[in-house]
Amino acid sequence: MESHLKHDSAEEIEIPVPWGYIRGKWWGPRHIKPIIGLHGWQDNAGTFDKLAPLLPSDISLLAIDLPGHGRSSHFPCGQNYFLYWDGLMVVRRIVKHFKWNKISIIGHSLGGGIGFLYAGSYPDEIDHLVCIDIAGPVIADDKKRVPNTRVIIDKLLGYEKSLDKVFPAYTYEEAADLVMNAYQGSLTRESCEILMKRGLEKSQDGKGFHFSRDVRLKFAGLGYLHKELIMEYAANIRCKVLNIKGKPGMVFDKEEFYREVLEKLKDSAQHFEFHEVPGTHHLHLNNPENVAPIILKFLGND
Repeated sequence: MESHLKHDSAEEIEIPVPWGYIRGKWWGPRHIKPIIGLHGWQDNAGTFDKLAPLLPSDISLLAIDLPGHGRSSHFPCGQNYFLYWDGLMVVRRIVKHFKWNKISIIGHSLGGGIGFLYAGSYPDEIDHLVCIDIAGPVIADDKKRVPNTRVIIDKLLGYEKSLDKVFPAYTYEEAADLVMNAYQGSLTRESCEILMKRGLEKSQDGKGFHFSRDVRLKFAGLGYLHKELIMEYAANIRCKVLNIKGKPGMVFDKEEFYREVLEKLKDSAQHFEFHEVPGTHHLHLNNPENVAPIILKFLGND
């Protein structure tokens, strides 16, 4: 198959929303309805920079920065983040903006959970769902959630007072080291620097860098779903579903729940595939050559 010329040939796009813009990258022809690419928590559209060039020229990919991530606008002061629900609303806004009647979604981690919710909410308006290293939204743990509620709320209120202040600036190497340490081996150095292209912005004095993401994203844990609700969404998904699990990938608190969701999808989805691929949680970014053939074969399964 003929591939796109190079990964940096994507066109920067912005979509107006009430609080500013959703920004992203569009690979491939603009006259072709794209697959929507959704990144993970605190990542950005750059997560698809190495996978997109491996797609053939008859596939278009629109990778967005979710609210508060990358180059997309932050929510106004006083409005907090509820990650899965925010993403679901944003995808629907994009669909309405372009007047698409059906879409396909590739989502990594948080992005896969958002795609899962969209497929369950609009089962007749999605053709393909690809989830990378996640089965559905992370399950809520009530024993942790109750004591964490006050921590999250008080942290958010504290951050609100500092949103108009200047945050610490770092050298490029300092910022890269912070990212690498935070991801605990999930990213290669090359992958880290790809995410930093959209994840950093110049400091006001031009001598260093700030992280571009909204600091309030660190405390967006009030919107998790219960197991029973997630399973109801899974039962309502009828599109073709591909799940790619990294090995070791991410270690989830309730690993058995991952399998339970997949079993439900086997029953509800029009077509279901599961593949386990060697790699970390960011296997699609670190080693896209191991993931792309599986996705391409799946998309061609019509």
